[in-house]
Amino acid sequence: MTSVFGADGKNIPCTVIEAGPCVVTQIRTVEKDGYAAVQLAYDETSEKHASKALKGHFEKAGTTPKRKLVEFEADFAQELKLGDVLTVADIFANVPFIDVVGTSKGKGFQGVVKRHGFAGVGGTTHGQDNRLRHPGSLGASSWPSRVFKGMRMAGHMGNERVKVFNLEVVKVMPENNLLVVKGSVPGAKGSYVILED
Repeated sequence: MTSVFGADGKNIPCTVIEAGPCVVTQIRTVEKDGYAAVQLAYDETSEKHASKALKGHFEKAGTTPKRKLVEFEADFAQELKLGDVLTVADIFANVPFIDVVGTSKGKGFQGVVKRHGFAGVGGTTHGQDNRLRHPGSLGASSWPSRVFKGMRMAGHMGNERVKVFNLEVVKVMPENNLLVVKGSVPGAKGSYVILED
């Protein structure tokens, strides 16, 4: 993350996203595939890191192998054709807000205090020892003699698909295909995200 100064002089926390250039590698139609969509490819990779099937797929579009393929459902058959290159200026020039989809940072196995914001058991009186960050009672007695599904407990945290809605587009830099959005986006530095307007 970084920050920029707005027109009113306030410091705005921002994230810089490299958004392109993306190549159209496939156009799906209702007649042929049963649904309408466009497939975009991003981020150059070497020939040796692409499978034979993917090399053929990219050759049809007249481009070199890419790392990331994403499909967007909508009918773009009249607007786009194979091999078209989309830049950040083509898509986000006049878009005030966008949604960002990404995979959040993995935190591993975490307890209830970090994972769900529990307060812990509390004080250490009345024989309570080393219980400060424990979950406490789970509420099950002789009936139902089990723990209900969905009970908030310790477990794996993070590393899941997250969508952040309505991030304000602060600045578009078409010369470098950069997009500056207000706030944070899911994922670690250098990870892939999907932008939707």
